[in-house]
Order: sequence, then C-alpha cells, then structure tokens
Amino acid sequence: MYDAKAYSAVSATSPLAATVIHRREPGAQDVQIEILYCGICHSDLHQARNDWGGTVFPLVPGHEIIGKVARVGAKVTKFKPGELVAVGCLVDSDGTCEECELGLEQFCPNQTIVFGSPDKHLGGVTLGGFSESIVVDEHFVLRAPTHLAPAAAAPLLCAGITTYSPLRHWGVGAGKKVGIIGLGGLGHMGVKFARAFGAHVVVFTTSSRKKDDAIRLGAHEVVVSSDTAAMTAHTGSFDFILDTVSGEHDVNAYLRLLRRDGCLTLVGAPAQPLAVSAFGLLLGRKRLAGSNIGGIAETQEMLDFCDERGITADVEVIPIQGVNGAFERLLKSDVKYRFVIDMKSLNAG
Repeated sequence: MYDAKAYSAVSATSPLAATVIHRREPGAQDVQIEILYCGICHSDLHQARNDWGGTVFPLVPGHEIIGKVARVGAKVTKFKPGELVAVGCLVDSDGTCEECELGLEQFCPNQTIVFGSPDKHLGGVTLGGFSESIVVDEHFVLRAPTHLAPAAAAPLLCAGITTYSPLRHWGVGAGKKVGIIGLGGLGHMGVKFARAFGAHVVVFTTSSRKKDDAIRLGAHEVVVSSDTAAMTAHTGSFDFILDTVSGEHDVNAYLRLLRRDGCLTLVGAPAQPLAVSAFGLLLGRKRLAGSNIGGIAETQEMLDFCDERGITADVEVIPIQGVNGAFERLLKSDVKYRFVIDMKSLNAG
C-alpha cells in the first residue's frame, strides 16, 4: 500500500479538497498508472452531490483517465513502463458471466466502477481519477491514442464511448438520418461520431446561439426545439435519435420525429422519470432504448477509431484547485464542452 495525493468530497454539501488516499501495491496482473489528465463528467458532479442517492463518502471522483505506466506486475503482458494508457469507468468485473464472455463488461452484475464500488483489495470503496495515480488490472487498462493531445483524449473514456457505442450498435452510417438532442459534453461527441460514420446529422438544441458551433462540430442542420414549425418539418424522418440531455424534457416531441422502426436512445440520465406516450411508440413500431458506456474491447475500438480520424473532445484544461468552480459552471452548462484536470497541478498545493 502507498499514499497518493487526491481531491475528495467528505459530504454531499462540502467542496472537494486536497487529501491523501491509499492505493494498493501492484499485484501480478496490475498496472500502476501516473495520472496525467482526468476529465470531469456530469456524473462526477451527481455523485459528489449525492443526487442519485447511495454515494459513499469520502468520494474521489474521476473516470476519464489518461496516464503513463509507472509500474507493472510480474504477469502483465500488454503494457510496459512509460507507455501512455487510459482508464474509464470500469476497473473490474467477474469475468465469468455471459455479459463478460460477450465483451459487455458494462452490464456485468458484479462490475467494479473506478470510484464508489466496494474495493476488494483495500476495503471501503474504490477511489477515482482525481488523484496522482491509480492501480488497475491490466484487462481494464486501454492503449491511449498516440496521435491525439492527451488532455483532449481523456473525455473519450466516458463521453466518447457513451455516444460511440449506441451509434455503432444501432447501425448509424451512410444513408441514415440521425438526430442529436443536446450539445453538451455528450452531445458534441455524438455529433462528431455520427458525422464520421457518414450519417446526415441534425442537432436539436434549446439555444439558437449554439447553431454555429453545432455546424463547426459536424452537424448538417440545427433545429431549435422550441420552434414548432421546424420540429414539425422533420416529423417521421429520423432513423435514429441520440438523447444526451440529463435535465427534464419532453421525449415525446422527438418520438414523433422517428420514421417507422426508428429508435430513440437515452444516454443522458434525468433524475426524474420521463413521461412517455404509448401511442408515440405503437404508431410506427418505434423503439425507446438506453445505453451505458461500452465494454473494454469496444472502448479500445473507439479509441483507435478516434486516433485514426483525429477525433477528440473540445476541452477546457484546468488545475485541480479549480474543480469546485468547474462543478458550479457545469451546473450552468458553462463549458465548451468538457473540463479536463491537469493532474500535475496536484503538486502546486
């Protein structure tokens, strides 16, 4: 066991503050990683504020990690010291269930999340990437993109795979008309991926001010969702719609835009249940689905795809000392489009 600097929240109402945490010494199949950058996801904020209930404090958030291998265990074969690597939401699973055998570790009933899960090694709960280092089983360590700026690649570990996976699963590609609801941390990645896959991309936003940025990111069209005429013009025309919004909104307005057998997939996580009209699904055999990150193999596939195509998140890099201000700005959607912490700042006090 060794000590590592980190930032943690000790309650749902306290700010994150500097602390020292314990990390396990690397076992035979473990990789010790010096964390270089860690993205800030809306779910980090939700967990720190206990918005979903069940948060165990003290909490060290962070699940969009880019770092450098510091040490490896004796049986590690995939990585060596000095290599650039990545870690996302998952750091363990049972490896024996049907989901794991299919490479769908994100659905394993015994998965271990990078923070807030029972820690079988040290007791308590796992502690995340707002830290100077972490130790992870090599199966859950990924090869980081080598042609991308590491800070801009960090959000790919959550925002990236969260949008890539459903777009791939539901066959988004050339000849498809795809809608992206919301242009935040998730939505801006959805636009980039859908465009890279060859789809015709339409962004739905509540703000006309985001039109130029949506086009810059790859959208072919932008629709302000309060414009009834513009919404009506798209009725029954979408093959797939990705809903990235975490706030309360009317999902039925978008179900009407799907063509027969179209699918609307949720990746945002509103705190309150959504009201859904049965007829919105029955008329047209439409689907309302959900998706949650991706398995390890698919996450590596996504990182490699981004490396080949030069796809990164649009980021604002901050020192760790600015994390509480970043949380407040995140509540106001005041970031384009993802905060990323430069973990070297931990040594600045």
